[in-house]
Amino acid sequence: MTKLKLDLHNIYNKGQAIKIELNRIIEEAIQKGIPLVEIIPGKGSGQLKKHVLRFLEQKRIKKLYHRLEKDGKNFGRIFVRFR
Repeated sequence: MTKLKLDLHNIYNKGQAIKIELNRIIEEAIQKGIPLVEIIPGKGSGQLKKHVLRFLEQKRIKKLYHRLEKDGKNFGRIFVRFR
């Protein structure tokens, strides 16, 4: 299965850069017809993961993807599935 991967470890403390990267990866998945994006906010304090989930829950973003999954085995991963 083809997927895109976005690791946020390097920009965990740069709010604007995180938004830009999240927008970019979602647009790329849609344009290329890729069904899955794996976002890695890492484990840490959980603040970055909350930030990513808040971004993904925005109405304008939520309508772009089909389903959101949190990895049950790895707290530091989020999967975004597209139709």
